[in-house]
Amino acid sequence: MEAKFKAVDFFCGGGGMTCGLRQAGVNVIAGVDFDKDCKNTYEINNPGASFVLADITKLPSNYFTKKFGLQKNDDNLIFIGCSPCQYYSIINTSKEKSQKSKDLLRDFRRFIRYYNPGYILVENVPGLETREDSVLPEFLSFLKKRKYTVKYRIINMHHYGVPQNRKRFSLIASRVNESIDLPIPDKKENYLMLRDVLGEKNGFRAIVAGNKDETDFMHTCAGLEGKNLERLKKTPHDGGTRLSWKDDLELQLPCYVGNDNSFVDVYGRMFWNKPASTITTKFYSISNGRFAHPNEDRGISLREGAVIQTFPRNYIFKTQCMGVAAKLIGNAVPPEYAKRLGEVIIKLADHG
Repeated sequence: MEAKFKAVDFFCGGGGMTCGLRQAGVNVIAGVDFDKDCKNTYEINNPGASFVLADITKLPSNYFTKKFGLQKNDDNLIFIGCSPCQYYSIINTSKEKSQKSKDLLRDFRRFIRYYNPGYILVENVPGLETREDSVLPEFLSFLKKRKYTVKYRIINMHHYGVPQNRKRFSLIASRVNESIDLPIPDKKENYLMLRDVLGEKNGFRAIVAGNKDETDFMHTCAGLEGKNLERLKKTPHDGGTRLSWKDDLELQLPCYVGNDNSFVDVYGRMFWNKPASTITTKFYSISNGRFAHPNEDRGISLREGAVIQTFPRNYIFKTQCMGVAAKLIGNAVPPEYAKRLGEVIIKLADHG
């Protein structure tokens, strides 16, 4: 059966949002991104969706009509704008680089104005709503003037089938259905924990630091130099922290002497019975957060990070570079949450 809804995924990255919407039954026509590292991964996993390698600020408004035959005022058209968020992120990045990311919602708005799609989805870091200098109020005003019903809030994706604490700003808007709202969260007893997706019973054989998996499964993890391996060996299983070796003069890091309460998650192990920490683009490194395996002496593997992000196990990250794969995984909208957004739109249309 032909999908009723079609979508364009602006700032598509490696395809997390596209993947989830396709699972829901939406026909994603195209993904747009200016990062060439995304192209092969996006296309190989999302057949039928075209990857458009382009800077949105330079793309003509009528591009999608000329290239894909998109029409204006299509009630069944969904536009997705999950723009890069360095500017609003709590993680420090170069402000010059991040300044460009601040205004990408304005560029996305240009395409909304031109095509007037039936539905709009936006996902971003919470700072998009909380920072005083955010472009969000301007964007919301624009949508309301165009008669969109808009619902948004900061959600934790852990409440929506994603086994990690991942707080995000999520917006859904429609000009054709006033009953639109974000997905309903799971009941607390159904929240997924790390034990539900990782470990040998879930198909992850035990490996050592530096394991290289040449297959598409990519159960590959970073190597650890001597001292970091020693640190991890001294970190208790299932949630242990760097405080376990803070009095070891050989292992303690000078920057943490007397700083027991800051950055406690760094070098920490994940807990089996809790959600993972937010999967970032540096999740393969134990010095970048609580990214050590609960009981093996290593950081989590690329595939483990992808599964925590709810990518299907057969989703292929087409790169030889660990850093590039981690970027594609960490920057993604978890497909499970994207799927639920798609289901909301489809169900509403079926009952509307």
